[in-house]
Amino acid sequence: MRLLHFFLLIVVAAVLTLPVLAVVGAWAGYDAESAQILREMAATVLPEYTGATLALALMAGVGVIAVGVPAALLVTVFDFPGRRSFEWLLLLPLAMPAYVTAYAYTDFLQFSGPLQTWLRATFGLEGRLLPEVRSLWGAAWVFSFSLYPYVYLLARTALAERAPQLMEAARLLGAPLGRRLREVALPLARPAVAAGAALALMEVLADFGVVSYFGVQTFTAGIYKAWLAMDNRIAAAQLATMLLALVVALLWLEQRAQRRMRFAGTQTARASSADAQPVRLAGRRAALAWALCLAPVLAGFALPVLFMLRPLVADWESLPWMHFVNWAWNSIRLGAVTAGLALLAALFLAYGARRLPGPLTRGVMQLASLGYAVPGAVIVVGLLLPVGWAQGVWPGAGYLVTATVMGLVWAYLVRFIAVALQSVQSGYARLPLSLDESARLLGARGPALLARVHWPLLRRACVAAALLVFVDVMKELPATLVLRPFNANTLAVEAYNRARDERLGEAALPSLALVGVGLIPVILLSRTLRASRPGQRSGKGDGPGRKGRAA
Repeated sequence: MRLLHFFLLIVVAAVLTLPVLAVVGAWAGYDAESAQILREMAATVLPEYTGATLALALMAGVGVIAVGVPAALLVTVFDFPGRRSFEWLLLLPLAMPAYVTAYAYTDFLQFSGPLQTWLRATFGLEGRLLPEVRSLWGAAWVFSFSLYPYVYLLARTALAERAPQLMEAARLLGAPLGRRLREVALPLARPAVAAGAALALMEVLADFGVVSYFGVQTFTAGIYKAWLAMDNRIAAAQLATMLLALVVALLWLEQRAQRRMRFAGTQTARASSADAQPVRLAGRRAALAWALCLAPVLAGFALPVLFMLRPLVADWESLPWMHFVNWAWNSIRLGAVTAGLALLAALFLAYGARRLPGPLTRGVMQLASLGYAVPGAVIVVGLLLPVGWAQGVWPGAGYLVTATVMGLVWAYLVRFIAVALQSVQSGYARLPLSLDESARLLGARGPALLARVHWPLLRRACVAAALLVFVDVMKELPATLVLRPFNANTLAVEAYNRARDERLGEAALPSLALVGVGLIPVILLSRTLRASRPGQRSGKGDGPGRKGRAA
């Protein structure tokens, strides 16, 4: 029985990793034709793709660090009016898909947008008054304010857990505030900042909506162009492999930073148990801190929402409400089906890891979780390549993957199973193994153990897992664009198509619906952060004793 369970674990992991393995395996058929295509790409488009991808990654990486680190320092090390509110307000950009932010800024800042129109009419000016927002720097701006919460959240956690005691010790030794920040707080947060930046850069590399809309020729845009416009799956596979190599490098950086975070946490947790109060700010300093925390919230969430509301209200009477119902139903249906299947797979994998612990099982779990770090464009190529190979043996394979929801749900599961698995595993971590032994002694084994003992205790973790997968599926764009069946457009696809056709009033409706759905995980995360605080003390202080540790 245990051998059968382990075999089924391997089968599930193989299904979830097939797209990645197919992309890598495409090089097994490397021949003279493939070499010629690669040489042609190296002489034409590859330098542009490489340069644009690296430049965008560099600019976005600097941007998320420049925005996320000061915000984390301000809400952790300092005390000023509104600090407690900013702790969760700074998470709001997580609810905004990056491509929605791109549509909003384009509508407001472009040549015919309200800002430049008002400037020309008010001051009698002519021509373009602002740089073109659809550019490399515009994409970097969007990513910086959409993805900085990755850096903010991890840096805030690191600083809340380690910095207060050492900052207080440095103050007692006479170190001024600037030196405490420079030589104590920032070095402690450095591994967390590196991990957060790596996660943000993986999102940048996986993005298709922003770079396609802004005309930035990155690897992701090149993969879709090679497959859909040039109808060349070999070129698409080669580009997908290069993008996958960049993602693997970032994944290694993130895991290395996470290991350093654990080591630093162990060392500094023993350094001091003394309570430390944040530095109180008043007057101009408090106003400056308040403004620095408000700016990312405005740029990453509030202003894009307002910019999208303007065309929505202007075109209210002509909005496609009946079509919107169909788009929403398609999105909800795909999200619900995927969330249910992802939850079942996550329960099976997590239960298998609990029942069969060991290095082989851990390896299987890591393989199953690999898809979350893989861009949607790579997953699409990895699914369509085996379909092309199987057409000669089974002609119906192409129909199942491209003309039904099977291929799309498969891509979603590969992409987001790690989200469900992480939540279910965190729930299992709170269940002692002695509980299983007691249940077995009472006759509960196998499926009965999972249904009658584990499930009631894991229900909250499973609901959170299903909700997170549901929201991620609702916002997913690259895989949906290619693999969706006919007449099954989703909110994300319709927002992209209408924005691409300059119908931003119509694009605002599905875009704002996605923002509303995206608020669900932000609310869950905010509640988790607040619930993780230790007991509050009496008094007027608002120090770490009240703020506690971030989740």
